[in-house]
Amino acid sequence: MKQSDRLQQWIEQGNVTISQLFFQFYRRLKISDEEAIMLLQIHSFQQAGNAFPTPDEIASRMSASQNGVTTMLQKLMQQGYLSIRQETADGMLTETISLQPLWDKLVDCLELQAHTEKEHTQKEQEGEIFQLFEQEFGRFLSPMEIETISMWMDQDGHTPEIIRMALKEAVIAQKISLRYVDRILFEWKKKNIRTSSQVSRHANSFREKNIRIQPQESTAKKVQFYNWLEERN
Repeated sequence: MKQSDRLQQWIEQGNVTISQLFFQFYRRLKISDEEAIMLLQIHSFQQAGNAFPTPDEIASRMSASQNGVTTMLQKLMQQGYLSIRQETADGMLTETISLQPLWDKLVDCLELQAHTEKEHTQKEQEGEIFQLFEQEFGRFLSPMEIETISMWMDQDGHTPEIIRMALKEAVIAQKISLRYVDRILFEWKKKNIRTSSQVSRHANSFREKNIRIQPQESTAKKVQFYNWLEERN
């Protein structure tokens, strides 16, 4: 048989399509390798038009016995990964092995992983904030200062990125103190400035309006920095 004919036969047999989530997370769901192969076989039967393959049909493609397949099916149903769906069409009752519960749990795994990674990143950023303040202050933070910074994040809802930008404003203004940073955060929150892009736009807008040009005999330019400790209307 020619290579082109062999390739044509391969194509005509069709493919089984399944999400990468299955391979990434089935072990996390405590599904064994043998059970995973059985699930793939069920999916293959269904994509070929057989919505309810019998244990005997499934076992014919595996090294497992019919009883072994039946046991695995029962276990996966008890664990909530499979269900039997009944439908009525033209007065006839049909049953389908539904893999939808499994797909839902795989998506849950993905969402949980994303949430866990986000929390981990958040914790890392929070730890870096304390280190950043210590670097700018040139000393270790006191317990009261640590508590203040923690309150900014836990109670006031400021993100580590926003706190970092507030500290940057304090450094630029040469007013490095928690009181000054706290005032900056208070002003931003009052003006509903909550993202780094909003902070950048607000700071740039203010500075552009307050650039003071020295007399002509002086070529130096002076930038008026916002004094966040002043009372503003």
